[in-house]
Amino acid sequence: MDLNAFERKVRSDGVRFVRFLYCDPGGIIRGKAVHIDKLVERIRGGIGLTVAMPAMNMLDQLQPVEGLGPVGEIRLVPDLESYASLPYAPNSAAMMANMVTLGREPWGACPRGFLERMIARARQAGVTIQAAFEPEWTLAQRKDDGSHIPADESLCFSTVGWETSVELIDDIVAALEAQGIPVEQFYPELGHGQQELSIRHAAALRAADNHIRYRDTVRAVARQHGFVASLAPKPFADQAGNGCHIHLSAWDLGGERNLMASGTKPNELSEFGRHWIAGVLKHLPGLVALTASSYNSYRRLKPRMWSSAFRCWGLDNREASVRIASVLWDEARPSLNMELKPSDNSNNPYLALGGVIAAGLDGVAKKLDPGDPMTVDPGSLSESDRSRLGIHRLPESLAAAVDELERDEMLMEALGDLLGRTFTVVKRSEAAAFGAEDQAFELAHHFYKF
Repeated sequence: MDLNAFERKVRSDGVRFVRFLYCDPGGIIRGKAVHIDKLVERIRGGIGLTVAMPAMNMLDQLQPVEGLGPVGEIRLVPDLESYASLPYAPNSAAMMANMVTLGREPWGACPRGFLERMIARARQAGVTIQAAFEPEWTLAQRKDDGSHIPADESLCFSTVGWETSVELIDDIVAALEAQGIPVEQFYPELGHGQQELSIRHAAALRAADNHIRYRDTVRAVARQHGFVASLAPKPFADQAGNGCHIHLSAWDLGGERNLMASGTKPNELSEFGRHWIAGVLKHLPGLVALTASSYNSYRRLKPRMWSSAFRCWGLDNREASVRIASVLWDEARPSLNMELKPSDNSNNPYLALGGVIAAGLDGVAKKLDPGDPMTVDPGSLSESDRSRLGIHRLPESLAAAVDELERDEMLMEALGDLLGRTFTVVKRSEAAAFGAEDQAFELAHHFYKF
């Protein structure tokens, strides 16, 4: 790309600062900004970043990871195709950045680089990925004493809930559209103040980038309207949790054939599709460390909470951890896709989606069988029936999920040594830190950070 032309474009947008954003292994969106006068220089040379940052947990406590300390530096190098001006931030724009070594090589602790590697792994297998993150979030009001209450007490899908947020949602949608992110649906969800605003699927890397933009946009626009938006899994202990389901479909390299669809019956999985979801199910105990990756996540992942506490799959079964979403009637091409339910907004979307891709590809390579679909709520079965059917409880805590991840040789190999070590150390530190405090401490810290 002609960088001089790019700079002229940015100046014509009235931009003064361009943010180079990244999402750290713990799921926190961070970054640095460069002034327009230095933009081209910093695109070419990157912005310096201490190697310590990926080892910071969500309490900003630096963890002891070998090689990630006060000595050493990498560069944040932006992806110019991810550029967008920020309608909610005056004179500001943002680009997603990769972490690059001083030797101009991809850095092993870079989550975005991990997803790029898994996309390349899929392409080597003749597969391209389309994905979408489906976020739920809670709209709240701050009280004089500093605590928060839900913005309303409306019921699920109730029109009453629309009236609380109609102007806010309209401004959020306008801000997303201005950044090139098309919106699909909106409705008030089950919890008090809970919203679901879904965006359209995209190629895998762009889908993860879009989710980063989405999180920042929702929080910023809510603040402008005098609300607080929390994307935490459980911002209120007595209300429904916020999920962020991952929808994924696999296509041939030309993007014309849905590899997950049988092609004979509308809602029937192909052999490829069965192998793919079998791989996801096989690795799910460790995978949830990447997809439901905060201490707060495990308040949500419980039976009969529509968040899928058991490892199983089914067609339109919303208590199965892998739901096969039935096709839409008016789609020109088969829309059959998998939805991963045990996922929320506290994850790093690059790690979460990359992990799902790695697991699915492993299932295809090994021709794994997912077994029969679950046609009832697995929580309604007796423990002996679940055991007989091979349906097992997912990890019940962050620490247990990290244990499962470390035991999963395929996922740890996919992450690579540095990223795998960094993630597990950071997450163990969070499990210990929040485990030593009370519920109020946990809810308060997750409320604002996601």
